[in-house]
Amino acid sequence: MIGIIKYQAGNLASVANALERLGAEYFISDNEDELEKADGIIFPGVGHAGAAMDDLRSRDLDIWLKNTDKPVLGICLGMQLLYESSEEGDSNMLGLIPGRLKKFDSSQAKVPHMGWNQFRVEKKHPLISGIDNQKFLYYVHGYYAPANDFTLASCNYINDFAAVVAKDNFMGVQFHPEKSGQVGSLLLQNFIEIVKKNKS
Repeated sequence: MIGIIKYQAGNLASVANALERLGAEYFISDNEDELEKADGIIFPGVGHAGAAMDDLRSRDLDIWLKNTDKPVLGICLGMQLLYESSEEGDSNMLGLIPGRLKKFDSSQAKVPHMGWNQFRVEKKHPLISGIDNQKFLYYVHGYYAPANDFTLASCNYINDFAAVVAKDNFMGVQFHPEKSGQVGSLLLQNFIEIVKKNKS
């Protein structure tokens, strides 16, 4: 069973629809006790980092996320919130992955980075099994995570940036798998398989 975190910045409907298409059981909740019953967690997000963190803190979901040992998949802003901080509103975030989010330079190209782009695999990981450098995924973001030791795949738009990350039980993708067609569905299915293996 997948728990989708419900909070102010969550893009819940499209994630839920994507899981339904895969036949995956899920529920949506902002309650720690309910989320504790899930086998894996999807942490979606769109919007402003500071406002999203304020909302998580108001529900104590920041503390719960920092302490869970369940597999967690952050999507878009959900991935960014796993990092230490962001230039967006000079926000402090969850600090689960080292690094500070930076804003794309709008003098170099149009910001936000919006549309289809590829990524380059840096490290093998079950989350991106079967997805190669030729596949296109759908991105919408004005801030980016610089690549570091926890980057599984990088993308280029103005700068190289982290497209897929993983540290311990926390995983994140900068793109929207729920809007990325068959490739996105494969990534979500890979996450579901990770959750199943962790459960057993």
